[in-house]
Amino acid sequence: MRSYRFLPFVTSIFVTCLIVSNIIAVKIASFGSLPLIGPLFLPVAVIVFPISYIFGDVLTEVYGYARARQVIWIGFGCNLLAVAAIWAGGLLPGAPFWNAGVYESPHAAQAAYEAILGFTPRLLAASFTAYLAGEFLNSYVLAKLKVATAGKWLWLRTISSTLVGQLADSGLFIAIAFAGVVPLSALGRLIVTQWLFKCAYEAAATPLTYVVVGFLKRWEKEDHYDRDTNFNPLAIR
Repeated sequence: MRSYRFLPFVTSIFVTCLIVSNIIAVKIASFGSLPLIGPLFLPVAVIVFPISYIFGDVLTEVYGYARARQVIWIGFGCNLLAVAAIWAGGLLPGAPFWNAGVYESPHAAQAAYEAILGFTPRLLAASFTAYLAGEFLNSYVLAKLKVATAGKWLWLRTISSTLVGQLADSGLFIAIAFAGVVPLSALGRLIVTQWLFKCAYEAAATPLTYVVVGFLKRWEKEDHYDRDTNFNPLAIR
């Protein structure tokens, strides 16, 4: 397989957005309200995580599904490493003087560390499952649509793939993380609001996607079509 000048850069942005979004997702923020839906209370990760979908589109559109598959698994591995490092750091006892000027005791500092950076097994399962399902569906739909449209209407491919991928991502994450914790009606509302927000984000970023895709196709001299691709997410080659 060819080597590409800008593929490491695109991969770095993709992975960084993924890891940062998982770290800051602990904060729930107010994003105003929408008619018929009401207030929008979403994890602040929504300001970063959709960027990973934008660059997922770029990867598939320019380099093809096989390269996108590699990057998706690289992102999964890097995220797993970050979670393991945060968990291991939480197990180590804090020094007596750790954050003495901010918290009353090391125990209070440890509690703050765990509250912000800690992950429950259920949230981890929800995050990893939603990520893999959403990203692979996003890449698969875009690759298939590119062949079906003969490379035309990039906006249609990116938005359509996002509608499918983000629905899977939001639906799986909310369902796995919060089923039985919040009422069923609230569960559906959370899924719909996250899905709409992320899809609107991607649609608004369509001009940027065009610029990045055009730049990479010119410089990499690549415009891959997945006509004979093995779409198995677990395929090694």
